[in-house]
Amino acid sequence: MTTAQTSVAVVTGAARGFGREIARRLVARGHRVLITDLDADAVTATAGELGVSSVPADARVPSDHARVAAAAAELGPVGVWVNNAGVLRAGRVWEQPEQDVTLQVEVNLLGVVHGSRAAVEAMRERGGHLLNIASMSSHGPVPGLAVYAATKAAVLSFTTSLQGELDLARVPVRAHALCPDAADTALVHDEQASPDTALLFSQRSLLAPTAVAEAAIGLLDGRRIVRSVPGYRSGAMRIAGAVPRLGLPVLARLRAQGDRRRVAGS
Repeated sequence: MTTAQTSVAVVTGAARGFGREIARRLVARGHRVLITDLDADAVTATAGELGVSSVPADARVPSDHARVAAAAAELGPVGVWVNNAGVLRAGRVWEQPEQDVTLQVEVNLLGVVHGSRAAVEAMRERGGHLLNIASMSSHGPVPGLAVYAATKAAVLSFTTSLQGELDLARVPVRAHALCPDAADTALVHDEQASPDTALLFSQRSLLAPTAVAEAAIGLLDGRRIVRSVPGYRSGAMRIAGAVPRLGLPVLARLRAQGDRRRVAGS
C-alpha cells in the first residue's frame, strides 16, 4: 500500500470546505491532485488557486466517478481517493421535502459507495488509501438531522465493512472513515437559520476546516480505520445511540444550549 508523493490523489466535493483544505495539503505533500465538484465554476476556480486539475462531476452518478477515475489515471497511478462530497438539509423528517431526503441519501451515501467502487478499481493493483468523510453524527442520534445522520452512520458502516471485504480479498487498499463534529463551513452555515440545526452548535465552537483536513491527512499516514474529531464527543454520541432512553433527554438539553449559540451566531 502506498501514498507515495508521486501518486495521484482524487478529492470529491473539493470546491470549498473540507475538500479544498484536504486537497491543499495533498498538494503540499507532493501529490498530483484532481478535484471534483458539482459546481463547475467553483471547482475550476479552486483548481486554479491550488494549481491542480479539476473535473466537474456529480457524486450521485456512477459514470461520473468512472470518468473522474479515467482522468486521474491519465495523470499517473492513483494512490489516494477522498470521498468528501456531501449535503445537509435540516428539518423534521416528516416535514422535509421528498427531494431533500433523496438528495441526502444519493449524495452522502450512494455517492460514497459509487466513489469507493471507482477508487478500489483504480487502486487495487498498486494499493492506496481510500478516505470517506463521515460525521460525528455517525455515532448516535441527531434529532433535527435524522436523514443526514442516517446517511453518515451508513457511511461509517459501509467503510468498515468494505475494509473487511478488501482484507478477505487481499486487495492492498486501506479504507478509512473520518467523523468530524460540526465545522465552520458553508454546509453548516447554509442551514443555520433552521432551529433543527441546534445540536450542531452544542459544542463551544465549530471546528475549523483546517483541523479536519489535518486529521484526514493523519489517517492517510497509517492503518487506523476510524477517527473522530474531537474524540471525546464520539463517546457521548455512542452512549446516546446505545441507550437512547437516557441519551435522548440529554441531547434535548444540549439542543437547547446549542440553539442559543445558533441564534447568537446567525
